[in-house]
Amino acid sequence: MVYFKKLNDLLTSFDLKTSGKWFVLSCLIGVVAGFGAIVFDALTQIVQHHSLVAIAGFEHPQTVGEYSFYKDQVTEVNFAPWLLLVVITLGGLASGVIVYNIAPEAEGHGTDAAIDAFHNKRGEIQPRIPIVKTIASALTLGTGGSAGREGPIAQIGAGFGSWVATKLKLSARDRRIMLAAGMGAGIGAIFRAPLAGALFAAEIMYSNADFESDVIVPAAMSSIIAYSLYCMSLPQSLRFMPLFGNELHHTVDSHFELIPYTILSIVLSLSAAFYVKTFYGTNRLFKRLPIKPMFRPAVGAFLTGVVGLGLFYLYDQDMRALSVLSTGYGVLQEALTSASKVGIPLLLTVAVVKVFTTSLTIGSGGSGGVFGPSMVIGGCVGAATGQFLQKLWPNLVTQPEAYGLVGMAGFFAGAAHAPISTIIMVSEITGNYALLLPTMLASTLCFVLCQRVHLYQKQYPSRLDSPAHRGDFLIDVLEGSRVSDVYDPKRKIQLIHESKTLDEIVHSLAGTQQHYFPVVDDAGRIIGVFSEDDVRAYLYDETIWKLALARDIMQPDFMRVTPDDDLNTVMQRFTAINVEALPVVDAQDAGVLLGMLHRKETIGYYNQQLLKHKRASDEQET
Repeated sequence: MVYFKKLNDLLTSFDLKTSGKWFVLSCLIGVVAGFGAIVFDALTQIVQHHSLVAIAGFEHPQTVGEYSFYKDQVTEVNFAPWLLLVVITLGGLASGVIVYNIAPEAEGHGTDAAIDAFHNKRGEIQPRIPIVKTIASALTLGTGGSAGREGPIAQIGAGFGSWVATKLKLSARDRRIMLAAGMGAGIGAIFRAPLAGALFAAEIMYSNADFESDVIVPAAMSSIIAYSLYCMSLPQSLRFMPLFGNELHHTVDSHFELIPYTILSIVLSLSAAFYVKTFYGTNRLFKRLPIKPMFRPAVGAFLTGVVGLGLFYLYDQDMRALSVLSTGYGVLQEALTSASKVGIPLLLTVAVVKVFTTSLTIGSGGSGGVFGPSMVIGGCVGAATGQFLQKLWPNLVTQPEAYGLVGMAGFFAGAAHAPISTIIMVSEITGNYALLLPTMLASTLCFVLCQRVHLYQKQYPSRLDSPAHRGDFLIDVLEGSRVSDVYDPKRKIQLIHESKTLDEIVHSLAGTQQHYFPVVDDAGRIIGVFSEDDVRAYLYDETIWKLALARDIMQPDFMRVTPDDDLNTVMQRFTAINVEALPVVDAQDAGVLLGMLHRKETIGYYNQQLLKHKRASDEQET
């Protein structure tokens, strides 16, 4: 607690509106996210080495840029298929028992949970969740479950950001920013894509083309630190190498190539819809199983292993067929470098089966991310489509591997509604920006075509719809409106002369629905206001009914507004003195009464404006 007090003192020395505070906080988040990525990577490899490799004799292929702490040389002779089935089932069982007994919120893919915390939980994530997520995901991936690494890493960074914000007693807005910055840092580190990580954190919150702009700079700082720390844990030769290496030198030789890339976009959109529908359909089926939730991941893992081994034997024990297990990056690496060696049948089979194994692993409640499998599915579909189109137009489609790279971006952009960050992500993890034009085309088209596809179901359409920003939009709408837009100057108001007795006032109240009464002098100028409650205080003392006058009952120091005042200021005045109506006076002469403004009509006006904004937003969507 002493350290947090010192850090809080340091932060208060910065102007909260400058980047100084966020520089300190972002660096702190980046350090933790970077170390978190290192720990998670090491933990996954330890589990894999002592289970899949040591027991089943299976080590899944890696990308060029990945590094293994162990140098096991496993051959097909040592591979024990049925022991793999035992290992993957026990991994699912261990993951389920840990998650459902300690932190049930850590089930499934962690990115959706972080998005939900941002929108609906004031950015709060329980500290135990990232820890449980790390262990459970390492068990799932390390034993062969089909999942990605971005979910747990995103939740580690997001959870720490949320925890620090809570300890420092920062506002809900600051906590949300730190949560998102942690997500970006984790993604930037594990995929070695710092720019994409920052954009991903800002973009992934919404399903429409909207950004959480406040997040970008803190997320960029965090992502740079996390990326740098993670790279320092790698050998010198791999430190700044993209995840899929530096050898992917694909190019665009003709603008006519955009035609086959457009066809690819349609194929990817259909594939993304199939993936998401299968994933959540499987999830619903598992929820109906009449067994305890902690055992469902074991069932899903067992079925994943059965499907993987079935494909292994279907392709004459080709080890590449087992890419439907674990991350599956090995076959994707080969598809991006020499797609023809893999062939269309195997690429399409891996893509389709990967949909089912991922759905079984994570949809059953297993722990892991969905971004990694999306890369494999999209890359394989893209490479297969590229080979097919090459047979149709050999002079136009000369590099089918390039379609695999573009397929990775387009598929996830459509499924997750994150076109901008995905464009940068794929370019960074492959080290190839030469395909930026077709990647932008595919990502944009898939984003448009997949409007009804939602891989992350906790996303909100836009900032306007998010509970996190309802207060912001209240201020925006009210500050853009004036009292003159709301109050009715023609409304008849009962005025009370200052010399009117309490007896006369009581009898006049009986014939009106008015609750607040302006008091005027002989010249008709307002000098005070009283309410029904002010009169009620005198009702039990009949001796002063004839003696008390309006000037005795009224509040001479009353709050008033002018037609030019903005409604946000007005609402603050309503709240400050807790009244339901305020007199509207002339801006040049405060004694001239123009009318009365009621709190209810102000709120009604806000609701009308909000409805107009939502309708306009819906029209833009359609």
